[in-house]
Amino acid sequence: NMEGAFISSWLGQVVGFLIFDLWVVWAPLLLFFLAEYFWHHYVAERFIAGIQWDLIEIKVPRDMFKSPLAMELFITNALYQKTSKGLMEIYLQGAVWFWFSLEIASIDGQVHYFIRIPSRLRNLVESQLYAHFPQVELTKVEDYTRKIPTIVKDGPYNAWGCEWVLEKEDPYPIKTYVDFGLDKDPKDEFRNDPITGVLEYLGSIKKGEQLWIQIIVRASFKSWHTHGTLFKHHGYYDEMMRLLKEMLQPYTKVSKDEHGNVLSSEPRTPDFLKTEVDAIKRAANKLPFDVGIRTMYVATKEAWDNNTRRGFRTMFRQYGSPNTNSFKRIRSTQYDYPWQNPYDIPLFKLKNRMLMYYKLRTLFYPPFWLSFEYPVWSYIFPSQKPEYFILNTEELATIWHFPSRGTETPTIERIETRTSKPPANLPF
Repeated sequence: NMEGAFISSWLGQVVGFLIFDLWVVWAPLLLFFLAEYFWHHYVAERFIAGIQWDLIEIKVPRDMFKSPLAMELFITNALYQKTSKGLMEIYLQGAVWFWFSLEIASIDGQVHYFIRIPSRLRNLVESQLYAHFPQVELTKVEDYTRKIPTIVKDGPYNAWGCEWVLEKEDPYPIKTYVDFGLDKDPKDEFRNDPITGVLEYLGSIKKGEQLWIQIIVRASFKSWHTHGTLFKHHGYYDEMMRLLKEMLQPYTKVSKDEHGNVLSSEPRTPDFLKTEVDAIKRAANKLPFDVGIRTMYVATKEAWDNNTRRGFRTMFRQYGSPNTNSFKRIRSTQYDYPWQNPYDIPLFKLKNRMLMYYKLRTLFYPPFWLSFEYPVWSYIFPSQKPEYFILNTEELATIWHFPSRGTETPTIERIETRTSKPPANLPF
């Protein structure tokens, strides 16, 4: 008992010393980090408020002869905006790295392709689109999401939405167009394009219904804490190597000298791991993007159909593989059981929050004023904070590319005739 009392007294003294005697050390540090956080949030929002945005609709010809590789090149050349920024840019100007929104929307069954870009980068994005898809038609349009008002009980519209994340760790890739053989440019009768099923479903809805797909991207800045260190972090490629070493460690033959020094190590990949290892190795040769995916079903109350919503929830299933990775839904704006809403958040609030996130294309830099959710609320209830993950250029081009000539969906917004330059020897 005396020993226990001594230990308790000693612990009390240590805790008291750390809390009360060292407050002159930790209190200023805490205030400094809080001030830095709020100041950076303030200047970043001011910078973002000054960005002018353009929503560009992309119409493709009926005879599109490009494979998803062309889209991969476009994404690499136009959207990978990774640059270094100094302290003055970050903390005085509030500069952020630009992001883009790749979208497919079906409005009354008519399928449209959109890309939302900062106005200052419009020339770059359009020139790269024309470079890889010379026949497309680009038009600046009004934002289709602005026509949908706030969802209220007695209002004309109802809505459902969700976000998507990866089932496994980011380095595990999804099935890509290479896995479907589209890199070989097969004949139309042998072409199995995974996006065809998505477009067919989007084009099957009736008047009064809308289905939206939003893919928000930026050059990847995601990092992981390095094990065994206090503050060190590492990036995407180092995380890939760490994961590969962890997977192959039980199957690695290590040779040591008489002093125990490692002379060589030779990993021997077992057959059942070859699919995963080869997929990760191939992904390591591609540029990574931070990505967030959001989908919404919006309809008038007269046209609302729960079967449309249920079918929409399976739209990314064809990209999944049990050996590598797949998508899963999170934050669906619905309650199937009472315990799914432990904080008693009204369902209409969830729907309107998802609708607002979609309209603002919110992901990497959430506004401070959104219902007091940022930055405090998101740390108390982190499930309400938008999440992003990493996809490489090959994966992005798989889930967002233009339909080829083998896609016969009649409701895709297309150009009826092809355009081309006049021949050089045309007489005048």
